[in-house]
Amino acid sequence: MKIRRRNRRRPIVSISAMSDIAFLLLIFILLISLINYRREIPIRYPEAETIETTQGDKNLEVWIDPTGGTFIQGVRYNLSGIEEIIVEGIQKNPSLRIHILADRETPYRYVHGVMEILRRLQHRVVSLVIRERKPE
Repeated sequence: MKIRRRNRRRPIVSISAMSDIAFLLLIFILLISLINYRREIPIRYPEAETIETTQGDKNLEVWIDPTGGTFIQGVRYNLSGIEEIIVEGIQKNPSLRIHILADRETPYRYVHGVMEILRRLQHRVVSLVIRERKPE
């Protein structure tokens, strides 16, 4: 008795399934990139002659616009809300550096409000963010 071997078919990979996987990966990458999105308030930085660079990953940025609006991560807060966020941040990381970013047209009284909160909390790790002055 002679047994015949069957010719096996090669498996076929559907191209449409691969395109679906590629599309899902694209959506996943876009969503992950939005998690680290930094919300900025449009301001014109003041200038200075000398600068010091700090590490950006351990900072809490407080943005102040010319009308006195204070923002953290793109969300507007009043001064008491800013104080609560700063207290929580300091409790988690006592060496937290506070960055104050204010427009050059912002009246000092608005910056003073945030500085007063930091003075009451006795937190002295503060930076005023500026733009380096261009040589003339």
